[in-house]
Order: sequence, then C-alpha cells, then structure tokens
Amino acid sequence: MSQNDNSYRITDMDKSERPRERLERLGAGSVSTIELLAILMRTGLPGENVLQVAQRLIQEMGGLKGLHRASFDEVCRQKGVGPAKAAQLKAALELGNRLKLEDPDERATVHSPGDAAALIMFDMSAKEQEELWVVILDTRNRVVKIEPVYKGSVNSSQVRVGELFKSTSQFDTGICVFC
Repeated sequence: MSQNDNSYRITDMDKSERPRERLERLGAGSVSTIELLAILMRTGLPGENVLQVAQRLIQEMGGLKGLHRASFDEVCRQKGVGPAKAAQLKAALELGNRLKLEDPDERATVHSPGDAAALIMFDMSAKEQEELWVVILDTRNRVVKIEPVYKGSVNSSQVRVGELFKSTSQFDTGICVFC
C-alpha cells in the first residue's frame, strides 16, 4: 500500500491506538462513537478499513439516531454492511435501550413533562408515524411501565380516552403521563 493511499488497515496502526486495545486499556467511555461502531463491525472492505466504514455509516445515516431510526434493510444497503453487521449494530442499540429499563431499583422518576419526554424520546425518534404512549407511574412518581397505546398516521394520532386507561387498569395505584 502506498503512503499516498488514504486507506490503511487497522493492523497498520500503532497497537496502542487501535480501537479494541484502547477500549481495553482506557475503558469504553474513552473511545469515540466511530471506534465503538468499528469494534462492533470488526472488519472493513478492500480499500476501506473498518474505521472508515464506520465513519461513512455515521455520516450517511445521520448519526446514531439515524442508525437507530433506520430499518434493518436500510442498514444492510449501506456499503460494507451486510445482514450480520446490521444485526450486530441493531442488537447493540437495543441492548443499550434495554439496559436503562433493567434495574427496578434504578427506575426513573418523573417530576415534569420534560422528564417523561426524556424517557421516551430515543424510542419515539425512531418512529415513522405518530404514536401515543402511556407512562405509568407509582405513587412516588417512579416509572412502572411505558407502553404504546395507539399508532396513528404520519402526522396525527387520535384515540378514545377509554383506550388510554385500559392499559393502566391492572395497576391499583398510579399516575399516568400521556406522551
């Protein structure tokens, strides 16, 4: 490979600068989003290393939010991303999402509409049509459950009030926040 070629292999990098080794040495918080994607993707293409593929993917998809929003097929259509890599990326995004819901002792508390919005903004940003979700809280304003109630059209969502409370009837006490 010539020195003028913009493409280089990860193995051509100094070992201390490789994404996987930096993550191991410094922790996941110290590597960039591009490097995290590169670690998940593992391999690049002829003439384009995995860091370059990850960089291009982030640019073309509109960042992590765009990658989250994209369908599986849209991710697969990206150069250098087949079904296996698309599955790895979508799985990693979903694991991150599930992590925030896992520990009931660390359940989020809602004190304002902004708090409720922050809880569902990531999920809602990936929707292609309007949806109405219910955030069910206990008497201490801790989230018990977040549940989609209704799917609407591209720009509106109409629902009967009775449908909103149907999903909350199994809880003896609670407060509902509608988003």
